[in-house]
Amino acid sequence: MERRAGIVILGTVALLVGGAVVLQSGLWVDLVGTGDYERGTVTVTERTTPTAATPTPTGTATPGTTVAVRQSDAGPTLATVEVRIADTTTKRYVGLSETDELGPDEGMLFVHDEADTHAYVMRNMSFPLDIIFVDADGTITTIHHASLPPPGDETLRRYEGRGKYVLEVNRGWTNRTGVEVGDRVELPAGVA
Repeated sequence: MERRAGIVILGTVALLVGGAVVLQSGLWVDLVGTGDYERGTVTVTERTTPTAATPTPTGTATPGTTVAVRQSDAGPTLATVEVRIADTTTKRYVGLSETDELGPDEGMLFVHDEADTHAYVMRNMSFPLDIIFVDADGTITTIHHASLPPPGDETLRRYEGRGKYVLEVNRGWTNRTGVEVGDRVELPAGVA
C-alpha cells in the first residue's frame, strides 16, 4: 500500500513539474495556440532585398519606426513591426506598462548602451508579451513568452537574455510569424 502511494505522489510531482515547464517555456502557445492573446495577424513578406526604414531620431517614443526580421542578412523578411523606441533609463523602466494594448504589428524596441545580460519583468502590464533579445549585430539570442502575473501576485518573474536590444511584441507574435533564435533583426536607421 505504501509503495502505491509513493508511485502516485511521484507521478503527481512529475505531472506538476512537466506542466510548469510547458507553461513557463511558452510551449503551450505551440500546443494550444494563442487564444485570447491574438490581436490579429502580421503580414509576412518574402523580400530578398532590405527595406528602407524611415530614419527616426534616437529617443523618440512614438510609433513610426519599422523593424524587419529576416532568416539571414539577405534572406526573406519573416515579419515587420512598427516600434516605439525606448533608449533612456526612464523609457526602458516604463516600457509598455502604460499601454493598454498593441496592434498586431506594433511593439517597442529597447536600446541599451551596450550588449550585456539584461532582465525584463511584466511590471504593471495589461497584456502578455514576447520578449526578444537581440545582440549588437542584430542576431536574436533569446525569446521569452511572458505571461501576466496572477492577480494579487506581487512577485515579478525576471526574463533574462543577452543583447543590446530588446524587442517586445504581443505574446504569440514569434510563433505566428516563424521568428526564431538565430534570425536577424534589421534595425532602423538612427538606432545605435
